[in-house]
Amino acid sequence: MLDECLSAPATVARQLAADQGAYAALGEALRRQPPASLLTVARGSSDHAAHYLAYLVMAKLGRLVTSLPMSLITLYQSKIAAEGLLSFAFSQSGQSPDLVAPTRYFSEHGARTVAFVNAEGSPLAAAAQHVFPLHAGPEQSVAATKSYIAQLVAGARVVAAWSEDQDLQAALQALPEVLERAAQAGVERWGVAVDALKGADKLFVIGRGTSLAVAMEAALKFKETCGIQAEAFSGAEVKHGPMALVDEGYPMLVFAPRGPAQAGLIALAEEMRGRGARVLLAAPEGTPGAELPLVCSGNEELDPIAAVQSFYPMVEALARARGLNPDQPRHLAKVTKTH
Repeated sequence: MLDECLSAPATVARQLAADQGAYAALGEALRRQPPASLLTVARGSSDHAAHYLAYLVMAKLGRLVTSLPMSLITLYQSKIAAEGLLSFAFSQSGQSPDLVAPTRYFSEHGARTVAFVNAEGSPLAAAAQHVFPLHAGPEQSVAATKSYIAQLVAGARVVAAWSEDQDLQAALQALPEVLERAAQAGVERWGVAVDALKGADKLFVIGRGTSLAVAMEAALKFKETCGIQAEAFSGAEVKHGPMALVDEGYPMLVFAPRGPAQAGLIALAEEMRGRGARVLLAAPEGTPGAELPLVCSGNEELDPIAAVQSFYPMVEALARARGLNPDQPRHLAKVTKTH
């Protein structure tokens, strides 16, 4: 897991050097013929990457995106109207039937289908009309890291191409170097989180906006590798009931990268400290109260990618500090096939 998460900058560099024409062509096609509706098709870490893409599309392009409940097609045999639909499927292996079947259905019923997948020869790639390889190489770790980061980047590339955002495109090209620094920060400067969480059995992980996708991914990794019952919440949502659980010493990780949501997240961290919580605030260097430094990219919409790059080495070290092997998480396999 550690080797693969530290290889993510090289993975991103490979991806950015490839398929430039294909991304540009998709962006031009979406401007020429905008979709009537959009949805994402994904599970697990890939669903968190899909959430990030959806947020960017809604925020920058003003188009609503929904996440498909996959059982609608595989179990309930729903005949969803697909004319004018654009679907984005995300997967590392491209094997799971509940990704393949909806993508094939949409392709056959008038939708445009896109797959972001690491395994180019997979059933999911065969079912989609447009395939964008992640270029992550073989991923041996059960807990996905480099493929998740590659999916985030692929989603941002689509949005940059569709919106013709030159600033975002330039920031993407500079991202590998940013991720190198973020990985180093995670290894060298996030140890305080290991010390704070090595005895934890529960945890809130908070984000908002584009950082919510990272909070969701972090919560999953805490479960997978560390055996901690972690829950992810939006900084707005956590006050609608979950905060009743917060008592003295309750652990909480707050991701507060740059952007419109940052001020509210920092204020929430301070409020939760006042309620007795043990708050670990991840924010850019110099942010009051921040113990976990976040590296800034050339565009604040990419900052969550750098944030998760710093998080991964820490959670791997935390698993080992808790006496667990992050490379052999209990009950889990690399490829999960669900219907």
